[in-house]
Amino acid sequence: MAWALKMPMPDEVIESGLVQDFDASLSGIGQELGAGAYSMSDVLALPIFKQEESNLPAEDENELLPFQYVLCSATSPAVKLHDETLTYLNQGQSYEIRMLDNRNIGELPEINGKYVKSIIRVVFHDRRLQYTEHQQLEGWRWNRPGDRILDLDIPLSVGIVDPRANPTQLNTVEFLWDPSKRTSVFIQVHCISTEFTTRKHGGEKGVPFRIQIDTFKENESSEYTEHLHSASCQIKVFKPKGADRKQKTDREKMEKRTPQEKEKYQPSYDTTILTECSPWPDISYVNNTASPGFTSSHGSFTIAEGNGSPHHQPDPVPATTDTLGSFRKWACRELSVSPVTENQNLLATATPQDAQQWLHRNRFSPYCRLFANFSGTLCLLTILD
Repeated sequence: MAWALKMPMPDEVIESGLVQDFDASLSGIGQELGAGAYSMSDVLALPIFKQEESNLPAEDENELLPFQYVLCSATSPAVKLHDETLTYLNQGQSYEIRMLDNRNIGELPEINGKYVKSIIRVVFHDRRLQYTEHQQLEGWRWNRPGDRILDLDIPLSVGIVDPRANPTQLNTVEFLWDPSKRTSVFIQVHCISTEFTTRKHGGEKGVPFRIQIDTFKENESSEYTEHLHSASCQIKVFKPKGADRKQKTDREKMEKRTPQEKEKYQPSYDTTILTECSPWPDISYVNNTASPGFTSSHGSFTIAEGNGSPHHQPDPVPATTDTLGSFRKWACRELSVSPVTENQNLLATATPQDAQQWLHRNRFSPYCRLFANFSGTLCLLTILD
């Protein structure tokens, strides 16, 4: 048996053989599937492309929304292009919100000639504070007895009917309005952004809020529970004239930037358009029944507690005043003790630190700053003092 010695093949021969084998392996592709099976529509039907399609905006998102709410206050120029707009407001100043009807002809015919209900809220923008909103608002209520976070300015408002403000919902107001008529509501925000910061040492950055408007129509039971539209915008609230200074500072900073840097920021607009959002989950508040402290007469506005309504009459409870005599009366009533017992609890020989601890222990924390320099002589003061 003879053995044949194979000589190594040149590189050119090996490469040509590999090319022929590769061409032969690809020659059958598409023949078994048929000419019509290999099309672009089939490729786009693959799961990976379907997943990408789901992330794209739907075609109907460009359609006009039934309503549009416009806050008549300029947006900040120091906001980057793809970020949400930010608007600065002054504490206690009245700002107009225009309620616009954007419906096409024949859209939502069931509300033609009828009122809709809109609920305006001032809520936290940060998710962390949203989880503790109830505790935050209760703390604000305790530090600011008798005040409201949000009020309606009735004399300036146009086209609203039956405005209401629940005394237990300091950050919420509601009213009825006819979409076919001109409607403008003026709001006042009485809290400032720095009141909810963790550390208050001066110069801290305030937390942003959101103004959210939810609109509802009547159901078969004549209750305004059927949701129509919701929109919101981001705001920051400063002490009086602070918003104007902040707006001026942002504008000056932008003027110092180069043209290339300015392209990364959105321009400042004269008004703020509220963008569509999900309805606020507090469904229990959306009802047609009168709540304590509400007024049910059309065209009037009476708030059980507040400081911004024209018909507001101060609550006679002395806790809402800062007079020393009222403070002593209220303290004795809250503790259900006589002034003699009160004097025994806080001795005249007590130090200022002891007096501060007594105020905290007996739920008089809002008055600690007022009586910061008082010692045990606090219990000896009279109404005349």
